Parts: sequence; C-alpha cells; structure tokens
Amino acid sequence: MELRLDREGRLPAPPDDRPKLVGWYAEGPAPGGPGTAVVVGHRDTRTGPAVFAALDMVQRGRVVEVRRADGRTAVYTVDAVKTYEKAHFPNELVYGTRNRPELRLITCGGAYDRRKGYTSNVVVFAHLTGVRGVAGRG
Repeated sequence: MELRLDREGRLPAPPDDRPKLVGWYAEGPAPGGPGTAVVVGHRDTRTGPAVFAALDMVQRGRVVEVRRADGRTAVYTVDAVKTYEKAHFPNELVYGTRNRPELRLITCGGAYDRRKGYTSNVVVFAHLTGVRGVAGRG
C-alpha cells in the first residue's frame, strides 16, 4: 500500500489490522527505479507475528523481490541489517540519496514497552541486482 508522512513528519506502518501488509513511501522513489525505495511493515501486532517478524534475522547476500505496480519484479541483494535506537535514527544514512537504486526494509525492534512501543528500528539495506518481467504483464 502507499504510505505518506504523518503530521509529525514520520513514516507510519500500515494499519494494525493488516499485519501482513507492507507499505511503500509513495513520495519517494519506486522500487526498481533510481534512488532509495523505502518499504515498512509491522514486526508484530496484538494478533501475533506480522510480515516483518524475522526481519532482523535476514542475512547479507539474501535476495529480496518486490513486485512493482507495472507487473515487473525488482530484485535486490541485501548488503546489511542494522538496528538503530529511535532516538538516534540516522535519517540521512537510511533515507538519503544514493548513486544506485537501493531498497530499505524497516520495522520495529529492540526492547518493547507496553506504553511506548519498541525502542528501536531494524533496517535492511539492499541494492538492485535486476528487474524481471515485462512492463504491463503480471
């Protein structure tokens, strides 16, 4: 689903009642195109594990495929997985412009507090290694 910044200038996750849904920052680059595409999803919700439950366990070299709106699939290779405290989140490192197409997968991480939520974010850094399929075909 498409996501936009909230009133505080933060990128929210998809609705809590859709734990398997991922969101793409629609005002940024599209997956497979130039720049850094940003995709976010829940680690868990009140109903249990969600789409990015094991994101912190992804290994360097793993392939991530993103189905694009045009029917093609953008293929990325993972460079690193990092966890950052929300209070010290490196916005430029995560969201900044790069000289190649890249992808960021983001979810919550760190310690959990019932009132404040998670203390950190898990970020997967990946770069584009291919695009499969023909535009306009599924």
